[in-house]
Amino acid sequence: MISVQNIKKSYGDTLAVSNINFSVEQAELFGLIGPDGAGKTTIFRILTSLILPDEGKAILNGYDVVKDYKKIRQIIGYMPGRFSLYQDLSVEENLNFFATVFGTTIEENYDLIKDIYKQIEPFKKRRAGKLSGGMKQKLALSCALIHKPEILVLDEPTTGVDAVSRKEFWDMLQRLKEKGITILVSTPYMDEASLCDRVALIQNGQIMQIDTPDNIVKSFKHELIAVKTENMHKLLHDLRNFSDTHSAFLFGQNIHYTSINSKINNEELKHYLQKNNHKNIEINKIQANIEDCFMELMT
Repeated sequence: MISVQNIKKSYGDTLAVSNINFSVEQAELFGLIGPDGAGKTTIFRILTSLILPDEGKAILNGYDVVKDYKKIRQIIGYMPGRFSLYQDLSVEENLNFFATVFGTTIEENYDLIKDIYKQIEPFKKRRAGKLSGGMKQKLALSCALIHKPEILVLDEPTTGVDAVSRKEFWDMLQRLKEKGITILVSTPYMDEASLCDRVALIQNGQIMQIDTPDNIVKSFKHELIAVKTENMHKLLHDLRNFSDTHSAFLFGQNIHYTSINSKINNEELKHYLQKNNHKNIEINKIQANIEDCFMELMT
């Protein structure tokens, strides 16, 4: 369905993405996972024919994003990271406008958007600029779907919305995938990676790993523990200066720690921390998650 081959793009002297390669199957939910500035938006702008790559090529359903850009724009639905609908138009007016642009009507493709649109339909006369973050998100997705695209491209769609709206949004994506739509989604939220069929972990314009979320977690080779004391700032400093340390990263209320040794010696570690005046030391073995794997790839 989608083939990206050796894509490279620079902005002046700044290399945005380099040697990007991945493929996406039909009706797959594929995620680009990485922090701001990793290159996710650049890749999506190339795939949607908004900018040209410096090198490489991308094929969507048999169409080249450069040579066949007019056809590409007919078969994709694009939801950019920044809310880009007409804020002075109502919900209903925005949806009608986008349907008209693609030569269709709301009624013709209503079945595709009804699960999403019915949640904002009571506010169809409200101006888009007056909607909440979650309702703006649903309106943008409805507008991206109204022409029944084969491929849906969503750039950080859940950034800035509440946890409930995030869950609702991902539930909607699963239902759209079941209807045969191929979905590419980018997010900086590592917990959303597990909701994709496959993910590409990206940083500094390069893809570090592509696989299913489960396989990525299984590839984590180190024993992992969570460490906590009364002085977390000092703890992070001391762990990073411990001779046996491979990595130490702050995760919420704990520090996730790995050793250069295959097995962590908890007693030796605890003795080291006590010697450095740490109090109320807690050490617990834990399972790695996607974020741990991402951080490991960066070490």
